[in-house]
Order: sequence, then C-alpha cells, then structure tokens
Amino acid sequence: MRLRPYLPLLLLATSCVPLGTPITNPNAPSSQQAKPAEYYAERTLRYQDYIYDPSVRSVQCYVPTAQVNDIFNPPIVPLSQDQPIRLEFDILGEQAPRLTAKLIHCDLNWQPSQLTDMQFLSEINEFTLTNYQTAVNTKVPYYHYALQVPRVKLSGNYVLVVQNQSGAPLLSRRLLVYENQVVARLEQGILAGGQADRYAYQQLNFSINYSAVNLVNPAAEVKVVLRQNFRWDNAHYNLRPTFVRDADRLLEYQYFNFENAFPGLSEYRYFDARSLQANGLGVARLLRQPTPTQVELLDETTRNGLAYNQYVDANGQRVFENREFGNGAYNADYAQVTFHLKATQPAPGPVYIFGALSDWQLKEEFRLAYDSLQQRYTGRALLKQGYYNYSYALAPKTPGAAPDEVYFEGTHTETENQYDLLVYYRPPGTRTDLLIAYQTLDLNKR
Repeated sequence: MRLRPYLPLLLLATSCVPLGTPITNPNAPSSQQAKPAEYYAERTLRYQDYIYDPSVRSVQCYVPTAQVNDIFNPPIVPLSQDQPIRLEFDILGEQAPRLTAKLIHCDLNWQPSQLTDMQFLSEINEFTLTNYQTAVNTKVPYYHYALQVPRVKLSGNYVLVVQNQSGAPLLSRRLLVYENQVVARLEQGILAGGQADRYAYQQLNFSINYSAVNLVNPAAEVKVVLRQNFRWDNAHYNLRPTFVRDADRLLEYQYFNFENAFPGLSEYRYFDARSLQANGLGVARLLRQPTPTQVELLDETTRNGLAYNQYVDANGQRVFENREFGNGAYNADYAQVTFHLKATQPAPGPVYIFGALSDWQLKEEFRLAYDSLQQRYTGRALLKQGYYNYSYALAPKTPGAAPDEVYFEGTHTETENQYDLLVYYRPPGTRTDLLIAYQTLDLNKR
C-alpha cells in the first residue's frame, strides 16, 4: 500500500476505482480508550509515539530524500545517517512557545538504557527548536516547527522528546538507527491453513546470516521484531528461530501455524482535502463560512465480506498540502472533518477512526458515536488540509491487543502492505542493545 511518487496522477486514477530477555509489547494499552482530558492530562513521559498536549498537531517524523513522497519514509536510518531524521509538527495558537528537544537511548523493550548522553551523542543533549514559521492566511492560527535530529554514535532505539519551557513533554517519537552487522532476508511465506485463512492472511518468513560476525548463543540472544506498515501497535515479538544451522551460521524463521501471520486487511480508505475551495475525492460537501471550515465526507459502509478492491494507497499515512497556495507546512489550514459510517446495528465495541492521523492509537477524539435512527456512526476531528488514509477499527476485547480493523475493513491476502524486520543483539559485557540488521519487504508491490 505504497503511495507512488506522483500524487496527483494517483488520485486521478483512484477516482476511477473507487523476540535471553523476551521482548514484550512496549505499547501502553491504558491510553487506547482514554477520555480526551485524561489522555492529555497525563504528562508522564511515555517511551513511544505520543502527544501530551492538545495544541500539538500534525506530527510527522521521517527521513527526507530526493523523492517526492519522502514524507512516507519512516524514522529509520543507517548508522552513517547521511540523511538525518526530520521532525515536523504544528502548535495551535497565536504565540510561538520556546521549545527544546532531547534524545533518550532505549533498550530493545523501549526503556531507558544505562548509557550516558556522551556515549551516544557528540554534543549536549538539549536542542532548541529555532526553525519555526507562522501559518499564512489560515483561519486556524498555528506555528509550524521543524527539527533535524542530531546524529548519534550507536545503533539502537531512541526516543526524541520535545518539551516546553517548564520541561513538560509535548510530544515523543520513536527513532531507529541500524547497522548491517548480519544479513537479514525477508520474504513471503506459504500459509498452510484452510482456504479462508490462506486468502485472508499474509505470512512472512525470514533468515539471519551471521557468518561475518561472532555472536554468542545467537539462537537465544538475537531478538527480532516484525512490523506491518511500520506500526508498533500490532508488531510481532518473541519470534524464535525454527531452524538453527550452526555450520552455516544461519538462523531460519519459517512458520507454518500463523505464528507471525498478519491479516492482510484492505487497501486504506482515503479522502482528499487538499483544497478547501472544491470537493476532493471522498468529500460530500464543504462549509467554508464557519471557523474552522467544515468538511463532510461521503457516507461509507463496511467492506468486510466484499471482494478485494485494488488501488494504490499510502499505507495509512497522510500528506499535508494546500492545492491553491502550495507548501502544506504553513499554508495548509485546519478543518473540522466529519466521518459517516453506515451500520444497521452497533458494533460489539467502540469504533474509531484509525491510522497515522490518530498516531495508530484509539484516541477518544477519533471515536465515533452511533445513531440508531440514522443507522450510522458519526465522528468529527480537526485535521490539517491534505490527503489522508485511514480505516475504521474496533477497540480490542483483550487489553493490549491490536485494534480490530477486520470487522469493518475485511482482510485479503492480495492487499499491498509493507513489512520490516528489526534484528537486535547485546554483545557480552556491554550495556546496550544494538540494532544489527534492518530489512524491508513491500508485499504485493504494484
């Protein structure tokens, strides 16, 4: 589900179709269904992607390249860091607060490591955000901030934290720095289940060749994480090798019982609000007189049980842009976007708008309300002008589980998804987990 380099042509086309210590899931489930005030009132730092203040909006953390759609590149860089990670976000309001940022080195469980700042940084660990600009000709005033993340000296997990003058966190983002000490290979596997499962899930097999480096007890000490579309909420942990070939210095992970299978889901839903002067794809009507502008989307229905519909999407991501004036960083306005989802009866749990627009979390501000008379779910969210991907998700019945996107979206093995493999190892006598390999696979790439 990768958005191709030229977005306008893409949208024109889509208009015609409509893993020692085990790794535990570090995502905090307690926040998934928090009330808005509760969600933002908790200012305790979380070592995950999180927003602590409701004035912080439209956070993007990516690796800038020469590509048109580099905004979709996840915050993952090789140790050389030839292209450093970039953070961008908005602060709503008419004043630009003084902000600082810092890096926290974490272990494989996303808890602070025992390293001192100077062991992973070559400079003082406090960075003032001086690159900001006021919004231009927008109904909703805001300041747009940007920061190039400083280079680090070690591979592994990092959390970037932006703070206000009092030291309270405003936002945090996970960053990954890798080095290819071993060779990881990631490929599509074969599902051995029944017909329904074979056409609904995607199986990933992989191997790790450590012939170029000496690893102590690699079968137990090499830890892996497998992700779908660079998400942490449904990542797979504690995957153990199925074959250990000591003579070949090779670990193989070939699964047969869906241990690491992901539901393929469907291509993400989308709407185009890059213009607030004319209706874009998925938009039913615009009300330009109110402040902010009101954008009402077309009514939607469940896709579970329907045949697979192929089109190019952005894997749940979004792009900020103003079609009339360009430069979505500070020319794009904010609008109140209304979502409608038809349902003849309520779902067996709360329903949310889900994707990068919600930080891949079930936030109360993205929760839908059910109207029994109209037989549909409705919800509104303040969003920046742009092109958005999203899905409808049910809150999980099991605490800590991933949201249920299959209920409304269905699942197909043909769906295009991106997968990446993180390989960790802590050398004996050291105090840090290194990210010794990184590999990606675009499954069903168009």
